[in-house]
Amino acid sequence: MTVGAPPAHCHQIVPANGFSVPEPFKTFAVRSEEPRHAAVARAPYGRVHRVRAGGLEPTTLASLAAGGHRRMQVSDFSDIAYAHVTLDELAAAAPRVPDLVGEIAAALQLTGVLGGDAAAYRHSVAARIDYLASCGAGFHNDVSGHWTSCLFWNLALAAADVEFVMPHAAVRLALAPGDVIVFDQTMAHGLCRPRDRAQAVAASFESGDHCRQVFLSGELPLTDAQWAALGSPWLPVEVHQQRAALDLVAAEFDERSGAIKRVRSLLHCLSPSTCYVDTRNGPQEG
Repeated sequence: MTVGAPPAHCHQIVPANGFSVPEPFKTFAVRSEEPRHAAVARAPYGRVHRVRAGGLEPTTLASLAAGGHRRMQVSDFSDIAYAHVTLDELAAAAPRVPDLVGEIAAALQLTGVLGGDAAAYRHSVAARIDYLASCGAGFHNDVSGHWTSCLFWNLALAAADVEFVMPHAAVRLALAPGDVIVFDQTMAHGLCRPRDRAQAVAASFESGDHCRQVFLSGELPLTDAQWAALGSPWLPVEVHQQRAALDLVAAEFDERSGAIKRVRSLLHCLSPSTCYVDTRNGPQEG
């Protein structure tokens, strides 16, 4: 069922832990390419957060979206483009907002994913903000490098008649400008039309006034202690192997449905004998 837009200043928590996992697996796990996590894995974070950035007026969101449109060109379905933007450039695009970083950080703080320290959210936002543009998005996940130790956030600037969908967690969120979402990007996710019932259909983004979406995006790096506080501690891979977990870092997804491809080829990805990190130079410190 689609979750509709929240009122201004509202924080919604959407459960994302009712995993739909293909047999013979029972659950999901996330390994890592980081040396400090070479022998461990974690469960996906079981929530999606959505917060209304109530301090951002429609004119401000439209001005920021125009800046993104000028920087990035996307024309085909599932095209995704990024463009780094400086804080000064954002301030020029949003002159009526004296502290855009603070507005975003305040929305993110409502999620509590980094704990209660306001400075942690502000630091993460100020460290890097990118424009992100898409023309819908087929199902994929983001698991390279340090991303497995992060959650992603997106602030919708231009998003009409589109849902954020996580097919293996039964999440469908209708997006609107001003929505900030925080999610675990190691789970398959995409952007779909509501009428397509959680399917990423290329033809639905080929024409019309709302083919393209624009966001501001960033990362929220978490310490191991913060992952544990969220209920997704890093544990030895043997633990996840015993749970019959499917490793999301090794998974590939059908772009339209999100179905996991070649499931049986993933049977040994959580074996202690496999590793995504080159450890030939000796053990790595965490």
